[in-house]
Amino acid sequence: MDTQMIAAEKPLMAQARPRKPAPFLPMSRAEMNALGWDACDIVLVTGDAYVDHPSFGMAIIGRLLEAQGFRVGIIAQPDWHSAEPFKALGKPRVFFGVTGGNMDSMVNRYTADRRIRSDDAYTAGGEGGKRPDRCTIVYAQRCREAFKDTPIVLGGIEASLRRIAHYDYWSDKVRRSVLADAKADLLLYGNAERAVVEVAHRLAGGEAPRELDDIRGVALFRKVPDDYTELHADDLESADEGASRQKGLTVIRLPALEQVEQDKEAYARASRVLHRESNPGNARPLVQRHGDRDLWLNPPPIPLTTEEMDAVYDLPYARAPHPSYGDARIPAWEMIKFSVTIMRGCFGGCTFCSITEHEGRIIQNRSEGSILREIERIRDKTPGFTGVISDIGGPTANMYRMACKDPKVEAACRRPSCVFPEICPNLNTSHDDLIRLYRKVRETKGIKKVMVASGVRYDLAVESPEYIKELVTHHVGGYLKIAPEHTERGPLDKMMKPGIGAYNKFKRMFDEAAERAGKKYYLIPYFIAAHPGTTDEDMMNLALWLKKNRYRADQVQTFLPSPMATATAMYHTGVNPLRGVRHGGSDKVEAIKGLRQRRLHKAFLRYHDPDNWPLLREALIEMGRRDLIGSQPHQLVPAHQPPGTGKAAGTRRPMRPGGKTQRFTTKGLRVMK
Repeated sequence: MDTQMIAAEKPLMAQARPRKPAPFLPMSRAEMNALGWDACDIVLVTGDAYVDHPSFGMAIIGRLLEAQGFRVGIIAQPDWHSAEPFKALGKPRVFFGVTGGNMDSMVNRYTADRRIRSDDAYTAGGEGGKRPDRCTIVYAQRCREAFKDTPIVLGGIEASLRRIAHYDYWSDKVRRSVLADAKADLLLYGNAERAVVEVAHRLAGGEAPRELDDIRGVALFRKVPDDYTELHADDLESADEGASRQKGLTVIRLPALEQVEQDKEAYARASRVLHRESNPGNARPLVQRHGDRDLWLNPPPIPLTTEEMDAVYDLPYARAPHPSYGDARIPAWEMIKFSVTIMRGCFGGCTFCSITEHEGRIIQNRSEGSILREIERIRDKTPGFTGVISDIGGPTANMYRMACKDPKVEAACRRPSCVFPEICPNLNTSHDDLIRLYRKVRETKGIKKVMVASGVRYDLAVESPEYIKELVTHHVGGYLKIAPEHTERGPLDKMMKPGIGAYNKFKRMFDEAAERAGKKYYLIPYFIAAHPGTTDEDMMNLALWLKKNRYRADQVQTFLPSPMATATAMYHTGVNPLRGVRHGGSDKVEAIKGLRQRRLHKAFLRYHDPDNWPLLREALIEMGRRDLIGSQPHQLVPAHQPPGTGKAAGTRRPMRPGGKTQRFTTKGLRVMK
């Protein structure tokens, strides 16, 4: 990789200036006065309630900057209707840091059917409506109104996933980079600890934001320097996607904002190139034209070492919500307060998931010692602890200490997944370190039970019968949630998920281990409806599989196109960015966009619900599958509707002029409205 223009990486804590930590980072002038502060160096504005715990991003960044010697305050969920609440802690000396919180604010506020949610797990009392739509933009604009000369730095998952021109499902259009809409100075994407420390010290030292163009994980508006060679991935008539390696300084030019707004293949090309340039070992800078300015993205952050991860999680968190919330319940805190994160990142590359885009494919691990120390802190300091660790895991429960066997191969690799279409032979899939960790945690004094609630990657687990035995014997309570997502090869290939055969193998091993342990445990499989590349026949076959295996899903997931995910590019464009993209040579993908077809796919997952039977009967008739209507075991829905059921699906149909009922069209069939 061309590294001449990238600043040398410093150890995360190299510039740390230890000082007495605040009991909580202050949220008011009174707390600042109690600490003897006349001003804050940095003020973090967040869309979440402030919980001082390492599962909450603003707490990690706040405590990390505090350890660097900065005075850090927090403004949590401010009233955004004016700039006054953003002045609560005064003008920060160094910068405002703005984040939407632990979730993208639109994902947080709206369902997959674009219906507004009534609750918010990251708010005191679970109350909805405490943050605006696209709150990163709104908060940044209010910060600018409050103190116009103070630098504004964006971070968190909302900024990370909206760092370039991106399709926004809720407005059904391509929006420009959040950095442009927010009118901020810098955007930090990915796990930003290393970048935010460097930014803070250099801004405090008098540098201007525009001078921080050599820090990994930074996006900003700048001109392409004269000594860079541009590789044009924006020519859709050419198969050249800027993948070639050249000597000297190079930058890849993505299709411009105006191009991706008008040309869906250009959007798919931009998505493909961005995901290809995601390995910190070989990624190059990217540039995308926005009007008369160039948006510049430096290569992704270098993953934290184990020692650096330990330093982050060993910071002096209060491990509780800020006292200003009183006894109000914060659902997200209730869920994680007895859980422990042992790693970050995911090399699965599932196209519908945003973990890889934010945390990267390289697994970042904590040491056994750091994990055990945190468990002891939970035991000794967290009120209500009864001896049960509710979860020990991360984005994926069983990728702890898994990595490429050869660092040189890892640094050169461009595969979007280490486990699809099959497990890479260069991947170390040993679960030995994780098994040893589980045993040490169980041996910790005062620990009665340790649960694994994070998702288990079953195609990895089957490589280690000993792990499955350990998991079932000691770390499952009644049932284990697992996510095969589908049974049919078409959608699974678009998801980059293994075939259902891997799930069946895991289930056999799980059931055998449970029987040997004398346990009655069950797997709860999760599936996605309406994912790009899914036909109505695929959903019908999935429903038949569910019935054959006696599964009845109480809650089902409909595909939600989150910003920047590969599957979102498929949904928006109808093009598969997993393959080469060019005019006249792109691989097409069917996207399920109509509300009624999305409801049909969801209805197949809940084939047992009488409310869905009228819709399913109509669909099966149009599909030529009357043989699946009836009361026999092999049939999907009964021929007759029981009295008093099916009201939701059988409401009066709207009439067209002339008295004919309206119809809606799904892939390969026509279904009555």
